[in-house]
Amino acid sequence: MASIELKNVTKRYGTGKSANQVIHSVNAHIADGEFIVIVGPSGCGKSTLLRMVAGLEEISDGEISIGERVVNRLEPAERDIAMVFQNYALYPHMSVFDNMAYGLKIAKVAPADIRARVDKAAAILELGPFLKRKPRELSGGQRQRVAMGRAIVRQPKVFLFDEPLSNLDAKLRAQTRLEIQKLHRELGITSLFVTHDQVEAMTLAQRMIVMNAGVMEQFGTPEEVYARPATTFVASFIGSPPMNLLRNAPGGKSGVITGVRPEHLDITPQGWGLRVDAVEMLGAERLIYGRWAHGNPDSAAPAGASATTAETVIVRVEESVTVPALGTTLFVTPRAGRVHHFDAGTGRRLETA
Repeated sequence: MASIELKNVTKRYGTGKSANQVIHSVNAHIADGEFIVIVGPSGCGKSTLLRMVAGLEEISDGEISIGERVVNRLEPAERDIAMVFQNYALYPHMSVFDNMAYGLKIAKVAPADIRARVDKAAAILELGPFLKRKPRELSGGQRQRVAMGRAIVRQPKVFLFDEPLSNLDAKLRAQTRLEIQKLHRELGITSLFVTHDQVEAMTLAQRMIVMNAGVMEQFGTPEEVYARPATTFVASFIGSPPMNLLRNAPGGKSGVITGVRPEHLDITPQGWGLRVDAVEMLGAERLIYGRWAHGNPDSAAPAGASATTAETVIVRVEESVTVPALGTTLFVTPRAGRVHHFDAGTGRRLETA
């Protein structure tokens, strides 16, 4: 196992004024044995960052270290890493055993050691009964476990996962997340996991890197990122539904965006007056969508208010709460200590406002 150090890691395509910079000076220390998730929307640079750690993309500036070695100039095979991709990339004509053992055979590992490694990985991933089957005889989740087993048998210092669950349905994704958590507990190998799915990020990560347009917006535990988002982007990306970000909240100041999560707004006799526009029934909870008029935040928005003159507010309540009728006025109050403030110009978090 090994730590990973990223120092001012930058990626550009092209040269001179026409160069397109896609990764902007990322700095991060990943401790030996940590499970780090890199999360962000499509095109934010998360897979590019992972591929640079793997050696599949050259870095333009900066330094990447795995363990005590700077690996900038090392080929992927020399970095002692193993990757699991979105595409399982299994050999269809080979059995599960042979798919998992293939890399070891190429490396001329002794047959007895190959058998021992494959059997151990198969036991961890509950693939023992399937070692003689071909990939076409497996479910999508089982194929992904074979791909993970192929990485495990190499006994690398670092695991790199590039959206490995994207091809699975929702039920299998949830099941495979649990298997990955169990795998990390048992092996303790330093891992980088790329995903665009915030649920995967929040449930798997010990710490998470939130990327936006090539910039690392925040690096922290899921609890830190959720409770104290560093920017309006993080506040809006992490959390479902996203944080309410309001330029005209009651008591708000000029140049300051007020943030409050939907679950931190309580229905009260008085408070922020919202005209109820829609209600979503989500089983154990309800999402209430309301809005108020700009310049008059303590009263409900008029029926003719447009999106340009009113801000939408989302309120999350439990199923036991009486659902308000559409068009009626609902009063809500933010919970103490649960209001966030951001600079309207930079989007950065303000500690006081």
